[in-house]
Amino acid sequence: MSSDQYQGRCFCGAVEITASGAPFAMGYCHCKDCRAWSAGPVNAFTLWKRDEVSVTKGEDVLASFALSDASHRKYCTQCGGHVMTDHPGADFTDVYSAILPTLKFEPGVHVNYESAVVRMKDGLPKMKDFPAEMGGSGETLPE
Repeated sequence: MSSDQYQGRCFCGAVEITASGAPFAMGYCHCKDCRAWSAGPVNAFTLWKRDEVSVTKGEDVLASFALSDASHRKYCTQCGGHVMTDHPGADFTDVYSAILPTLKFEPGVHVNYESAVVRMKDGLPKMKDFPAEMGGSGETLPE
């Protein structure tokens, strides 16, 4: 594993995180929950093993919102800036790629493409929902 460390922060800087090593997946999520949470047509994600992500500042102002048990979305109570999503049923955390300015974002997949409101023609696989190894159908859709 790489010894690289990436620093991230919320919008106002009250919350800071460190992600160590390398994400095991990067891509785009098109589900309605991610779109609503991010206030955008698509969410760019980086997935890390849970123990590779730590809050280094502002844990006392980091709050969590869970619409379901699958995703606990973390945000700063001072600025509302989104930081990451913990997935309690799995051993990983999604750190939003936009808060890691030094990480080279190299997406490998689109997930929940069946729900997409913006079509992206980039040659990457377009998963109907999730890959089979993540509990999805594993079905791909045409670009």
